[in-house]
Amino acid sequence: MPDTAPQPPYGGYPAPPPYATVPGPIASPGAPGPQPPRTSPSTREDLRAVIAARRDLGPDYEDALVDSFLDKLDVEIAARVRGEVAAHLQQQGPRPPRKDAGVAVALGSLGIGVPLTAIAAGTAHGAGMLLAWCGIVGVNLAYALSRRNSR
Repeated sequence: MPDTAPQPPYGGYPAPPPYATVPGPIASPGAPGPQPPRTSPSTREDLRAVIAARRDLGPDYEDALVDSFLDKLDVEIAARVRGEVAAHLQQQGPRPPRKDAGVAVALGSLGIGVPLTAIAAGTAHGAGMLLAWCGIVGVNLAYALSRRNSR
């Protein structure tokens, strides 16, 4: 019989923290760390109800009970995340206005337009040049309209 020594937990790696921490100020030594989020009373009651229902109904309904509880838990987690995000956005305040990239689009259009004009003129003459510049104007017009709608 081979000797099997008990394996250390987590394959010898340090144990993970009991909950995720949120970056913030570093606490002084001996100060209590961040507390794990508290579950709501309704979540505790729901879990107790699922366990009681599992006892009453037996293992045949276990998957349905677990799925139902997880659905309720997903809704609660989503509500908490929305609340955290809203609180974070309120703390940040209004965002500074974005710099307009219109100059970059205009210069890019001219930079692409020069070689495109030469190629179009060499291969398709006047009709090719007209088509190339209609495309460039279309791109700039679409950019201008998208900027106007986002304001």
